[in-house]
Amino acid sequence: MKVFKFGGASVNSIERVKKLAEIVEANQSGPLVIILSAMGKTTNALEKVAETFYAGKKDEAIQLFQVIKQQHLNTTKYLLVFRYNACLEQLSNFFTEIEWLLHDKPVRNFDYYYDQIVCLGELLSSCIVSHYLNETGILNQWIDVRDSIRTNNNFRDADIDWNVSKEKIRSNVINLITAENKIVITQGYIGATEDNESTTLGREGSDYSAAIFANVLDAESLSIWKDVDGVMNADPKKYPDAVLINELSYTEVIEMAYYGAQVIHPKTIKPLQNNNIPLFVKCFLDKNLPGTIIHQKKNKNLPPIIVIKENQVLIELKTQDFSFVGEDPIIELYQLFKKLHIKPTLIQTAAISIFICLDDKPEKIEQMALAAGSQFDVQIQKGLSLLTIRHYNEDVLTTLSESKDKVLQQQSKETVQVLFR
Repeated sequence: MKVFKFGGASVNSIERVKKLAEIVEANQSGPLVIILSAMGKTTNALEKVAETFYAGKKDEAIQLFQVIKQQHLNTTKYLLVFRYNACLEQLSNFFTEIEWLLHDKPVRNFDYYYDQIVCLGELLSSCIVSHYLNETGILNQWIDVRDSIRTNNNFRDADIDWNVSKEKIRSNVINLITAENKIVITQGYIGATEDNESTTLGREGSDYSAAIFANVLDAESLSIWKDVDGVMNADPKKYPDAVLINELSYTEVIEMAYYGAQVIHPKTIKPLQNNNIPLFVKCFLDKNLPGTIIHQKKNKNLPPIIVIKENQVLIELKTQDFSFVGEDPIIELYQLFKKLHIKPTLIQTAAISIFICLDDKPEKIEQMALAAGSQFDVQIQKGLSLLTIRHYNEDVLTTLSESKDKVLQQQSKETVQVLFR
C-alpha cells in the first residue's frame, strides 16, 4: 500500500489534471490511496465566501460562490464526456450543501461556518479527478473523507479521534481494494464530528490527512507531489539561490514546519515517524526527479534553512506593579493559549515583560489582549515579519538581517529568529 498526496497546484488546470493521471497510471501496480487538495486557489476563494457571509453580506457571498461553482463546472465540461452527467450530479449535491447554508443567517461562531464552507474545495476537486481517471481507464473508488476521519468540534484546527478514525479508515479503504480496483481517492484537510459537522485540520492540512491514512494503513511510503523539485532550503520565489535538500530527518522537518516552512504541514511527521514510514517530496512537473526523502536518518552539513513568516503581531505584556515575571503569570498565559487555541511563533521573557509573537488573527488577538489586560499592561505591534534561520552562520545572518528594522531577536546554537518591521 502506498499513499499519494497531490496539492492544489497539481490540479489547478486541465493540463495538470491530465499530468496527474499520467503519474497515477505509472504507479498502479499495487494498492494506492490518493489524497487531493482543492484546485488552485479555491480554498482562498471559499474563505472569502465565508468571511462575506459572516459579515452579513448574503447576496455578495452567493455571487462569490457562483464564480467558484462555474469554474468547477467549466473544468468538468472540458475533462469529461462519458461520465459528465454522473459527475455533474455529484457536484450538484455538494453545491446544494453550501447554497442552503448561505441562505441562512449566521447564529454560530465564524470558525464553524468557515469549516462548513471551505471544506467544499477538496470534495469538488476529488470528485472531478475521480471521474476523469475512471473515464480514462484508471479504475478507482471515491470516498468522502468525512466518513473516515472523526474529529472533535475545534473548528478550523480540529483534533483527530484516532480510535474511531482508525476503525473507519480501515473499513472504508480496505473493503474497496480489489484485484480490479486498486485505487481509492479521497480528500485532504477535512474531517467531521460525531454529529456529522464538517471540520478542517488547520490550513494546508492535506499533508496531515495523507499521513493519517499512511499511518493507519501501515503504508510502504507517503509521496507528496508538489510543483517544486523537492524540499528547498528557502522559498525559491523569494530566494532565487535556494538549493534542493536531497535528504532530511523527521526531526529537522518538524523544526522547519514549526518555524513556518510551508513545504510540510507541522502535524504530518509524527504519524509517519511512529510507524517509520518514509516521506518522499516529489516534483509533480517531472516525476523522474529524485526529490527529497524524509526518514529517521540524521542529517549532517545541512545548508542554512531560511523561513519567513509575514503578517506577524508582537504583544508585549508588562507587569502593572513592576514585579518580576514569575511562574504563576507564565502558567496562566499558557492556559490562555490553550483556551484561545493560540500557537505563538516566538516567546521571550524579560524581568517584568513577556513578548509574544503570533500570526495576525484579529479576533484571537483581541480576546488575548482583553484577558491579559487584568494582570498586564498590553502593547501590540502589527505588520511585522519573522525571519528564522536554522543552521545559520554569521555571514548569512548579517546578509539577511543587517538592513532590517529589528524589533526582537532570539538566538541559540542552531537557530536564530529576527522579528522586524
